[in-house]
Amino acid sequence: MSGEEKKRIPKTTVYRLSVYYRALSNLEEEGVDSISSADLSEIAGFSAAQIRKDLTYYGQFGRPGRGYVVSHLKSQLRTILGIDRDWSVALVGVGRLGRALLAYKGFRKQNFIIEAAFDNDPEKVGKEFSGVRVYHQDEMDKVIRSKKIEMGIVTVPEEVAEIIVAKLIDAGIKAILSFAHLPSIFSNGIKVNQVDLSIEMEGLSYYLTHSK
Repeated sequence: MSGEEKKRIPKTTVYRLSVYYRALSNLEEEGVDSISSADLSEIAGFSAAQIRKDLTYYGQFGRPGRGYVVSHLKSQLRTILGIDRDWSVALVGVGRLGRALLAYKGFRKQNFIIEAAFDNDPEKVGKEFSGVRVYHQDEMDKVIRSKKIEMGIVTVPEEVAEIIVAKLIDAGIKAILSFAHLPSIFSNGIKVNQVDLSIEMEGLSYYLTHSK
């Protein structure tokens, strides 16, 4: 797939691929060998037509009348999503949210390995949380480069998040997950995903408001 073709793939498609992958993982654990797009749609929550369209971006995986081989499609999605290898991750901000993420076992299960954490609190620097050592933020560039870290997670207050993200980028990080709003638009091959929990809650309030 060319670079231009990759750019045309909607972000929502990538999200749905992760949903399909998890559904297939559960099916494989249950001993299911094959599944139709119609049955997969019931589990994943998206239409069969949407599933077929999403997968068509990457090739032909199913057979008419026979559906998808669960183990094969799962393996293909694992490669497409890039989780068929380990990714080294740095986390900045070892507050309550940061410590919860350090303890989250789901990252390692999907091959996201948090190699280092950073904070400016002297009470935390030098200590380990969930087996991850905390370094001072002034050491970010040196530690990230020495450990060849490729991704970053930012859980610092909003007023300093942009500065931290800029430091991560300067250290060579090109993919960042931020739990704080960032006003700047980063380019030059930098991918920043922002998690806004209030937006997620608004989605729930919308559902409750309009389901009455």
